[in-house]
Amino acid sequence: MKHEFVMAKDAPAAVGPYSHAVHSGKTLYVSGQLGLNPADGTLAEGVENQARVALSNLKAVLAAADMGLENVVKTTVFLKNMDDFAAVNAIYAEAFGDTKPARSCVAVAALPKDALFEIEAIARKG
Repeated sequence: MKHEFVMAKDAPAAVGPYSHAVHSGKTLYVSGQLGLNPADGTLAEGVENQARVALSNLKAVLAAADMGLENVVKTTVFLKNMDDFAAVNAIYAEAFGDTKPARSCVAVAALPKDALFEIEAIARKG
């Protein structure tokens, strides 16, 4: 099976040697998205803004693969501080609406760029 590497022009550049996503068959594996402004790579201020921007970046990567949030079947959310769970959960719920993919949420010691929030996803079409 051939894999297609997805680079979304409307998402910030990857901060390492990886693709925004990899399309394998009907499944899309989306790399972690931070709250980085796609235009200049600056990190949004505060966890809530970072969550909103990261979710917007996730949508841009999905769109580059002709998918949307409705195609997401699993996400993993990384938080620098689990005390931010309730605030981030509200933003996540607003973004996904009635779409409720499976999800894990973990606190981590650190994230790239000293971010407070990161999200990765698995999506499927068909």
